[in-house]
Amino acid sequence: ETQAEITFLGTGTSIGVPVIGCDCAVCASDDPKNRRLRSSIHVRTPEVALVVDTGPDFRQQCLREGIRHLDAVLFTHAHSDHVMGFDDLRRFTVHEDEEIAIHATESCLERLHAAFPYVFDGENRYRGYLKARPHAIHGPFRVGDLEVAPLPVDHGKVETVGFLFSKDGERLFAYIPDAKTLREGSKRLLDGIGLLILDGLQPEPHWSHLSIGEAVALAEELGAGETWLTHFSCRIDYRILEPTLPETVRLAWDGLRLEC
Repeated sequence: ETQAEITFLGTGTSIGVPVIGCDCAVCASDDPKNRRLRSSIHVRTPEVALVVDTGPDFRQQCLREGIRHLDAVLFTHAHSDHVMGFDDLRRFTVHEDEEIAIHATESCLERLHAAFPYVFDGENRYRGYLKARPHAIHGPFRVGDLEVAPLPVDHGKVETVGFLFSKDGERLFAYIPDAKTLREGSKRLLDGIGLLILDGLQPEPHWSHLSIGEAVALAEELGAGETWLTHFSCRIDYRILEPTLPETVRLAWDGLRLEC
């Protein structure tokens, strides 16, 4: 029985792939696995449907995947490539009495308030407007039949979390699209995880993201059963890099579906 279905809405870094003004082989590639919208996932269980992050491509992603209903939105952090499609959530709260649950850290909620004050000031409860019900993340929380534990990570200067999804006390998968390092507490929660989705920006080291080599080493350290990398730059050519990875590590692509 499928406990959860995960769809990769996007697997690209902040500027997407192809990149504006870039003439590299990946940006010029006709391989659909080298065309990447900004990173996000859709998660569906028998009881609930949610997305993690609403980047600038969110509308396009929903149309491509036929997403017509959402119960909740989880945010990893407040960088533009993860929040700036926020207003497109209005199509999920069309009626006056419809709201959508928003789960984010206090700092991320503050950035959403600053960028979209009309959503939160209580004055725009009209048909067709976005009505958000914000929930600050201070620890584990529930979304329908899912138990969600935030996973604090280090990612540049912005407070960032990944998420561990469980059901009936059994871990389903973890999603960490932006990280340079994981805190020890987060590592403990992920020890021996069966399915891990992890940042893997590029082959070379980067100051705020895991490189491919660092991501592979981290998955090995955690003893992950199956690891899918995401959040790629145009330095990742799918056909060239994929065959070089360990058997348990794969590169995700836009539209990929996984079942737990």
